[in-house]
Amino acid sequence: MTPPARAQAAIELLDQIVAAAEGGGAAADTLIGRYFATRRYAGSKDRRVVRELVYRAIRRCGERPASGRAALLAVAGDDAELGAAFDGSGHGPAPIAAQERGAEPGLAPAWLLDLLRASGLGQDELPALVDRAPLDLRVNRLRAEPDEIAAQLAGAEAIAALPDALRLPAGTDVAALAGLAEVQDAGSQAVTLASVAQPGQHVVDLCAGGGGKTLALAAMMGSQGAILACDTDRGRLQRLPPRAERAGVTIVETRLLNPGRELEALGEWRDGADCVLIDAPCSGTGTWRRNPEARWRLTPARLERLVATQAHLLAVAAELVRPGGTLVHVVCSLLDAEGRGQVQDFLSAHPGWTADRPKLGFGRPHGLGLRLTPAYDRTDGFFVARLKRPC
Repeated sequence: MTPPARAQAAIELLDQIVAAAEGGGAAADTLIGRYFATRRYAGSKDRRVVRELVYRAIRRCGERPASGRAALLAVAGDDAELGAAFDGSGHGPAPIAAQERGAEPGLAPAWLLDLLRASGLGQDELPALVDRAPLDLRVNRLRAEPDEIAAQLAGAEAIAALPDALRLPAGTDVAALAGLAEVQDAGSQAVTLASVAQPGQHVVDLCAGGGGKTLALAAMMGSQGAILACDTDRGRLQRLPPRAERAGVTIVETRLLNPGRELEALGEWRDGADCVLIDAPCSGTGTWRRNPEARWRLTPARLERLVATQAHLLAVAAELVRPGGTLVHVVCSLLDAEGRGQVQDFLSAHPGWTADRPKLGFGRPHGLGLRLTPAYDRTDGFFVARLKRPC
């Protein structure tokens, strides 16, 4: 592909991504994969260059742009070589008109920036929210040791305060490590430690998804005890059993829940869990480094629905925790409505419960929990709180 053809491909993909963000369609990575699946003529270098152009444009535009062309023009304004690709030749984009302007650069939609600032994010911390994320691994101690895995990977670095974590150079191929290690952001590993899960305990992962935190819990427990991994998404939950088998985990039971009626399927676990972990559905404002187009998907109405879902899940979890047990609330969000505020509301509605702020070696106190940010912790953004039921 010529440089103009690559620019045109990026525009076409950006058009799809903008439309999907507005209409709730597929994620950018999925759309990019589909696009090249039908364009076999594009070599690996072409795919890499086009992908980089697409993500440069997404990161550049805080507000959802009017079109893919407007998004790429925002990048071309600072890149003369890319600007020259708008030459109208062959399969390239039309020349840039005299008065044509690209989308306005920014960090996020204005309403979200206001909420982030109101939630205590300093102006100096905002740019890091859309930086590129590193590649982190969690070594599965049920089957391997961190030193053993690090020796197999050029450039691997240990991450302080996380004994099982390694940070790798971007693009490192880790496919051969299936079962021995899991790709998992250091922040995600850290907040899971807030559960303080121990061998022999009974633990519920209430929003398990594909099971990243479930497997981390199992390793903490030495695969001794019982973990109930739940979710309302059948497709995501079905990915957990084969992952658990590869990881040598034998203590996990999966259970599909009916949204809004979760307790109907959890009767035998009422008052019986040593710990319930809620990795709650959230705005994902802490994961923009990995999913920058998520800034264009969130709306005030969707945020309101997510906050309501989180409050509901906290109430469900409270029914499962045994007297003296703990509930861990996690969101990959930096908005107080989903973190600090949720904890305050929960404690107001559940007399006798108390907050026990985790000590993780990551994050800073925020409300009654901890907040991790990309700028301060070099992780995804998280809020985590540990709540204790009275005996």
